[in-house]
Amino acid sequence: MSLWERSRNVAVIGAAVLVGTGLAVPAQAAEVEQVVNGGFADGTAPFWANGGMTLALDDGRGCVDVPGGTANKWDAILGQNDIDLVAGENYRFAFDASGSAAKSVRAVVGLAVDPYDTYFEQSPVLGETQHYEWTFTAAASTAQGQVAFQLGGSPDPWRFCVDNVSLVGGVPPEVYEPDTGPRVRVNQVAYLPSGPKVATLVTGKTTPVAWRLADKSGRTRAEGQSKPRGVDVSSGENVHTIDFSAVKAKGTGFTLTADGETSRPFDITADAYAKLRTDALKFYYTQRSGIAIDEALRPGYGRPAGHVDVAPNQGDGNVPCQAGVCDYNLDVRGGWYDAGDHGKYVVNGGISVWELLNAYERTPGLRKVGLNIPESGNGTPDLLNEVRWELDFLLKMQVPAGKPYAGMAHHKIHDQNWTGLPLLPHLDPQPRELHPVSTAATLNLAATAAQAARIYSKYDRAFAQKALTAARTAYAAAKANPALLAPESDGVGGGAYNDAKVSDDFYWAAAELFLTTGEKQYSADVLASPEHTADVFGAGAFDWGNTAAAGRLDLALVPNRLPGLAKVKASVVAGADKYLAIQKQHPYGVPYAPANNSWDWGSNSIILNNMVVIAAAHELTGRDRYRDGVLTGLDYIFGRNALNISYVTGYGEVSSHNQHSRWYAKQLDPALPNPPVGTLAGGANSSIQDPYAQSKLTGCVGQFCYIDDIQSWSTNELTINWNAPLAWIAAYVAAL
Repeated sequence: MSLWERSRNVAVIGAAVLVGTGLAVPAQAAEVEQVVNGGFADGTAPFWANGGMTLALDDGRGCVDVPGGTANKWDAILGQNDIDLVAGENYRFAFDASGSAAKSVRAVVGLAVDPYDTYFEQSPVLGETQHYEWTFTAAASTAQGQVAFQLGGSPDPWRFCVDNVSLVGGVPPEVYEPDTGPRVRVNQVAYLPSGPKVATLVTGKTTPVAWRLADKSGRTRAEGQSKPRGVDVSSGENVHTIDFSAVKAKGTGFTLTADGETSRPFDITADAYAKLRTDALKFYYTQRSGIAIDEALRPGYGRPAGHVDVAPNQGDGNVPCQAGVCDYNLDVRGGWYDAGDHGKYVVNGGISVWELLNAYERTPGLRKVGLNIPESGNGTPDLLNEVRWELDFLLKMQVPAGKPYAGMAHHKIHDQNWTGLPLLPHLDPQPRELHPVSTAATLNLAATAAQAARIYSKYDRAFAQKALTAARTAYAAAKANPALLAPESDGVGGGAYNDAKVSDDFYWAAAELFLTTGEKQYSADVLASPEHTADVFGAGAFDWGNTAAAGRLDLALVPNRLPGLAKVKASVVAGADKYLAIQKQHPYGVPYAPANNSWDWGSNSIILNNMVVIAAAHELTGRDRYRDGVLTGLDYIFGRNALNISYVTGYGEVSSHNQHSRWYAKQLDPALPNPPVGTLAGGANSSIQDPYAQSKLTGCVGQFCYIDDIQSWSTNELTINWNAPLAWIAAYVAAL
């Protein structure tokens, strides 16, 4: 899941005084040691160990023999309780540790009592004795804190030793300075030969500077002068733009030089995005629940099936509801894991399915894209095969006939409690629970099942009819129960995905049912909806919590006879014009300008979804400026940004590769892989809700509120609904 809801319960430490680094400097208190006997000079007390371990001294260190065969990190812990923490105070957490080669420890500062909140954590990979040290800002005050070393989760026994454990309060904050590389920021992947080619230069100069484009051999291919743009609000930097769009030459290894800096290399080619299209879609196979991932199909990513009722899983084959919610169990095996955890959510699955199927309807070339999945070659396009895996799960989440709220959809299914990292799906021991039905989830089911009915009818008439029946039933059930809202408080073990406004979901579902059936009852609901005449294209066009634009886009693009269709199409073009106007003013060419420069959780997906609207305007009008807007927006994702990083794993010279995940967790366990090539990172998030981001980024400005670390779930998670727009835009660009 994208941990949006969990974040609402985590304190965010605000900036006090900004310095040149853009970080906050809070008032400094006297340094105070919180750990007692951290050097084990007086024996082992008050440290303790559990999980059948005996804590003993070895050459002045505290050591334990960790048993093998445990499932979770917290099944074997060495720790100390009664630690005092003060919200907003800075702490330095340090220790010396050694362990059997390639084993990792989850070092935690958190709450020693239920709900065992984690305020800071790191997971170094051990070997010979090393010193480890970090600083962080406490998110809460407590006298029941804990310093803990979580050691479980290994199939083999191993030995862990620790010394000089220290937690000192009142220390100055650590000044984090990201490595942004050369000050010339480019799309590190590729510019299209016939498209716009613009770079951003970070410089203190206020007058134009000379630039030079060189090919792989160093030969000059173009020269010119930069355009000063002043201070960019989104980064706090003084910047210039460099426009070399006149260059049409194809090739690899081009570089731009300006103000004494040379960019990272890039290509000028029309071919790069066909591979991205495939890679972004292949992401979904390794997110599958309920099936073994075949190593032969995804080398390096093979794993046993998760949550199929094989111990230690408690499984998804017969899942009960939360206590007091229902009197039945459902088989909800299958579907995609939402993000970096093991939860499955109807609203996030819904918007992901819609966007992938929308891409299929908009881009005929997707019908021939092979994804090398188990169903390949069955006569159905691979994209539809992959999406079917999620659709079947969504249909299983519908309440059976004869039960209370029959036809409604359960909002989500996930673990009873949060689990730690890393944890492969088949090793998850937590009980699974169905959460209450919601109007939003039910309308997501109605919308996507109706959309699927028209798309799959060519390949599987029986499934298409089943989907349409489910859609009609869900829509009627939602109209009978229009205000069953997922509560914000339901955020233990998985995100709450609470949404207090469902008029957009009603509009979307009615639109999809009308487009599939042509029936007047649904067109009447579309025309009567307040969303139909509203401006639905805000700072972000659409996401799981804002779905009206999904309905609007399909009404504009799928052939139909809705009265007033010209106005519907005009509204999409007007929305695209809004994003183009923002992009034109932005020194980094980003079609996104959040209020108060407060970048949203998952900002990269918001930027890409805004680009989907721009691409829709290109389809509706045929005007090149919309195509160019999409291409320019893509530059930001692939390196033309303040951090000079590609946010897509495996694309560009420097790319995100430590996204928050329990099984793509190489940063924590060398035996596990990084995320697959073609995985999108969430991106800059001004609220930096997770403790790790807070320890590094407090006081950050806009684009700088991102860090490529597996612990930063608020800036660096991966999700099914974030990869969907990446795949959509890649398919659009590949088709150009």
